[in-house]
Amino acid sequence: MNEAIEEFFASLPARAPAVLRTPFTGTIQIDLTTGNRTDHWLVQMSPGKVIVNRVRGPADAIWNSSADLFERLVTGRAEAISAVLRNECTFGGNSALILAFRRFLPDPPGARDPRETAREQVGRSG
Repeated sequence: MNEAIEEFFASLPARAPAVLRTPFTGTIQIDLTTGNRTDHWLVQMSPGKVIVNRVRGPADAIWNSSADLFERLVTGRAEAISAVLRNECTFGGNSALILAFRRFLPDPPGARDPRETAREQVGRSG
C-alpha cells in the first residue's frame, strides 16, 4: 500500500477533533484496488473521534476506488466529489458519510476559501 495512504489513515484519529465537530456518527468502508488486490479500511466516525481498522466489516457506506486515485485524493491532486461524479470511483450507502469523510482530504494546491477572497475584496474597496 502506498505510503501517503498509510500516513493519511494513521493521521485520522488525531485530526478528528478538529474535523468532526457535528453530531454525526457512521462507518465507512473504503476498498482500494490495485490490480487484482483489494485493501480494506473501516473508518468509524463520531463527533471528534475516528477509529480506523484494516478490515472489512459492517458499514453504513462503502467507497470503492483505485489505490492510485485515492493516493491523488489524499495528496490534494484530486477532489472526492468530482471523482464520484466522473465515475472514477463508486460510493454506496449513506451519502452523508462521503461528505463528512471528505473533510479529512486536503484541498488541491493553490485552492483558496472563497470567503477569504471576498474578505480581501471588501478590504480593498473599503
